[in-house]
Amino acid sequence: MSPTIIAREHEREILKSCLKSEQSEFVAVYGRRRVGKTFLVKEFFHGAFTFYATGVLGGTKEVQIANFNEEIANHGGGAFSPAANWHEAFENLNNLIAQSPRKEKKVIFLDELPWMDTEKSGLLQALDHFWNRWASTRHDVLLIVCGSATSWMLHNLIDNYGGLYNRLTREIALAPFTLAECEAYYQHRNVAYTRHQMVEAYMIFGGIPQYLRLMDARFSLYQNVDALYFTPNAPLRNEYHTLLRSLFKKAQSHQLIVEALASKGTGLTREELLEKTGLSDGGSFKRSLDDLINNGFIRSYRAFGKKERGRLYQMVDPFMLFHLRFNEKRETYNENYWLQFSPTSAHGAWSGYAFEQVCLLHIPQIRRGLGVSGVLTEVSSWRSKESDPGAQVDLVIDRRDNVVNLCEMKYVANEFVIDKAYDAVLRDKRTAFVTETKTRKVVQTTLITTFGTKHNQYSNAIPSQLTLDALFT
Repeated sequence: MSPTIIAREHEREILKSCLKSEQSEFVAVYGRRRVGKTFLVKEFFHGAFTFYATGVLGGTKEVQIANFNEEIANHGGGAFSPAANWHEAFENLNNLIAQSPRKEKKVIFLDELPWMDTEKSGLLQALDHFWNRWASTRHDVLLIVCGSATSWMLHNLIDNYGGLYNRLTREIALAPFTLAECEAYYQHRNVAYTRHQMVEAYMIFGGIPQYLRLMDARFSLYQNVDALYFTPNAPLRNEYHTLLRSLFKKAQSHQLIVEALASKGTGLTREELLEKTGLSDGGSFKRSLDDLINNGFIRSYRAFGKKERGRLYQMVDPFMLFHLRFNEKRETYNENYWLQFSPTSAHGAWSGYAFEQVCLLHIPQIRRGLGVSGVLTEVSSWRSKESDPGAQVDLVIDRRDNVVNLCEMKYVANEFVIDKAYDAVLRDKRTAFVTETKTRKVVQTTLITTFGTKHNQYSNAIPSQLTLDALFT
């Protein structure tokens, strides 16, 4: 097991158990692009594969098979006749495994499998035949398939009802790092950031390991943001479009949905989204929505007290939100934009909203901070239909122990000061919630701030308070 793998304990245990099992194993690893899927598999096995091949982005069937043939030769099958189709390609893989002298599990790693599956390629039928008729009958094959196109992986492998139905023995859904895992990663790489700075980095880059890897320990956070995004040749300058093109074959509708949701921070209903994008309601629209949800770019959530009707869709991917907010600035300002932007009031306005998104990505940590990890809870939002101005709570935690937490999130550089006016806002919002929802539960206002609240005559009125440290648990 490689010491360079940070976190991922659960995933490593799955791979370890597959190595030790007395049967052949078929494992699917999926998650958004740059989340570290390939790194996890390569580092865990130290690159010791009986066979390894990766798909070619945008390659034709002929290109994909030629690449597979080349890898067969590189792994000891140079004497085999080159395959002309996927059935022959997997026959060659059969033969390669059969001639391996390795007594332990033969690890076969097919990376970016969705890219190999070009239109009418026959790949899935050949993979079905390879696994069902040959590999699964042995006890010494560990087949790992990996893909960033999460919807493809779900539809064709995990939820497949054809020949591959129920054939997977394990699956690994690799999620972005949490803040605690980011902290461990920064420490491993000797990047000296405070937790406050780590949260701001998360607002921009999320918990994507490949983005964090680009951080230069010699530079401040603001210098790194400029170097990674705002300079003319920044490594993440074109990342937004690369993400969409690499994950979705026809990304136009996905881009329209993403950009519509980014313009409305609290989210849109399905009907509002259709109107704003101009897309037609139908199977294609639903697939695009599902694609974006499955890849973790947007979330679907409900309003308090409602079921499926009136569900809201909201952008939650930090990097995409950051790009859509700031990409135009790169054409107007110099390469030190973030360094100059950080002390302004506009930065404060942006960070307030971005902190809310970070909190929404750390609800399990918030539940732990409230001491209700063992309590069944439902998460929703709430908008007042009667109060003026309209009250709104982006995070409502409805608990089975008859308590409802109305979470307010504030990102400031120092202790947050609750003044008379804000105290009135919180009281009015709670009153409106109780009146309109007619809940019989105890309703508590929960304040989540960076460094807590400054003690004054109003602070004691909110006994349920968390700081950003709670997000690192």
